[in-house]
Amino acid sequence: MQAKDSNPPDGGYGWVVVVSAFMVMGLTAAVLKTFGLFFVEIQQHFDELASTTSWITSVTIAIFHLGAPVASSLCVRYTHRAVVITGGLLAFSGMALGFLGLNMVWMYATTGFLQGLGISFSWTPAISIVSHYFSKKRALANAIASAGECAFAFTFGPFFQWLISQYGWKGALLIIGGIQLNICVCGILMRPLASSCLLEASHSEIETPPGNGASRIDKEDKSPVTHKTFNWMLVRQPEFVLYAIFGILAAMSFFVPPLFLVPLSYSLGIDESWTASLLSILAMVDFAGRLLCGWYANLHVTKTVHLLTMTIMLISTSLMLLPLANNYLSLAIFTGFYGFFFGTTVAVHITVLADVVGMPDFDSALGLFMLIRSTGGFVGPPLAGLIVDMAGDYRAGFYMAGATLVLSAGFLVTLDQLQQRKERGSQTNSKPEKSTLPYPSLHLLKLQ
Repeated sequence: MQAKDSNPPDGGYGWVVVVSAFMVMGLTAAVLKTFGLFFVEIQQHFDELASTTSWITSVTIAIFHLGAPVASSLCVRYTHRAVVITGGLLAFSGMALGFLGLNMVWMYATTGFLQGLGISFSWTPAISIVSHYFSKKRALANAIASAGECAFAFTFGPFFQWLISQYGWKGALLIIGGIQLNICVCGILMRPLASSCLLEASHSEIETPPGNGASRIDKEDKSPVTHKTFNWMLVRQPEFVLYAIFGILAAMSFFVPPLFLVPLSYSLGIDESWTASLLSILAMVDFAGRLLCGWYANLHVTKTVHLLTMTIMLISTSLMLLPLANNYLSLAIFTGFYGFFFGTTVAVHITVLADVVGMPDFDSALGLFMLIRSTGGFVGPPLAGLIVDMAGDYRAGFYMAGATLVLSAGFLVTLDQLQQRKERGSQTNSKPEKSTLPYPSLHLLKLQ
């Protein structure tokens, strides 16, 4: 009975978890994406430089990534539900205390640090528990959950702008913090599910000689959580290291296009109102890409790492072509291609991580992957800015992003080759065991 309950249901209550994760993605990542609407308001209120004000978002992004391994270890020690609820309370606290607006350092500590920690403690376990609830439909479930970021980002832009106009930036922060309390409700709906991988270990303990019946019962009575530990040794696994390097290079590229898309459109003489529509196009096609790729991956026609490699190459091609645009229509078309293929990548990259490390170490791997990947997010935009300054053209930033993605695809190919080699090796080692017969004479007859 325990085995049945512990296996991923691939549906049922799992879809409630997916909807909850969809909401969490929107109330965390989408809020972070649209927080730039507060930039000018906060800058003018404190009369600070743009570089000083931008540190609020920088601190949020940094804590979001740095807090991921902490959130994962807490999920391992306690439950995903408890960590998500904690994240919701932290996110609310960051916005509610930011409402006071005492000074810039206060904003760093509240809407920066607390909000970033809340997002990390909400986002990480929400995306993780979806993978625990699904196996065959994992790609589709992850795609639907991650699409919440796009759906909410599309609506949060005008909604946040309206809040600021009606209640000021401080009142808007307080209202948004109250909305983020719904993360706690989503966390409550994330019912813990015993991991099937942990069950395998318990089965080996259960299948003991009859004389050890008392100890067997003790093992069954213990919660699986007590046997779980955070695996820091994943950094020694070649497969995880290759995928982490891919993550660094991909993050170096993914933060660049949204940064230079608007300036590039201005340099082409495109009107501001039309430029704003490019961001809406980006959000819509991103949403469509995530759902379609999740649906396709769920068919299991293509190996997920092969699908990810293909989408990375298509993103790279889109970024290489985007600078060739010379008017709004061509820029909108290339932006649409980039956004769509970006969505397909986001839809499957968590699924590939689960395939690389396996579900026993997935929580640990997700936290470490987020931590390692953050270096790419920190290095990418400044490096692209330096290249743009040297070239005197915003197009150079897109070329840099495209070239970096091509390099990242090389690590995915290497990862796939390593996995295939190990699979062939395991099959070769298992063949003699299968062909061995109990009597040598029969074995010789079989060979003849």
